[in-house]
Amino acid sequence: MKLVVITAPDFLPDEAQALTQLLDAGLDRLHLRKPGCTEEELETLISLLPAEHYGRISLHDHFALQARYRLGGIHLNGRNPHAPEGFKGLLSRSCHSLEEVARFGPLTDYYFLSPIFDSISKQGYRAGFDPEQLRQAAREGILTRRTIALGGVTADKLSLLHDLGFGGAALLGDIWKDYRSAADLPALLARFGELAHIAREVEKA
Repeated sequence: MKLVVITAPDFLPDEAQALTQLLDAGLDRLHLRKPGCTEEELETLISLLPAEHYGRISLHDHFALQARYRLGGIHLNGRNPHAPEGFKGLLSRSCHSLEEVARFGPLTDYYFLSPIFDSISKQGYRAGFDPEQLRQAAREGILTRRTIALGGVTADKLSLLHDLGFGGAALLGDIWKDYRSAADLPALLARFGELAHIAREVEKA
């Protein structure tokens, strides 16, 4: 299973160091999501990341930076629903219903479906699907290995997600919930290491 990390919405202390070490540790894709930030703020963060990792980074905002830094992709959502003219790279999108998956999925390289479980980062944001509904969607070819599960994803849920037909999982609340500064990096990397190990094992099963 592929693992995607989405940044916390606010800028965190020593964040560039944390993101670099996650990418160094083998993270499949990093999504830079900072709603409300300025282009200059986002560019500063990008400039602190090693260029060797740029191909595995996608932007949720300020798409001009994708071409400027030759980043790997952009992510579409309700806030930014269209790719820039002439865009070249990986295209992903947020979907919140199976109807949206059927509509937008074929137009993207991969897409997030959420919320699969009760959200960790958004209080009161409850799971939007039941397992049988997702299994049926997989049988119908709506849910595919290009579908990335988002919302309440933790290590103990990766096996279920694989069995349901998801090709990957996006991590947000669980990965950042205890991170405050560089002092928390060992715990952050240990958590990611556990997730990466389980993701590899479920693919072998």
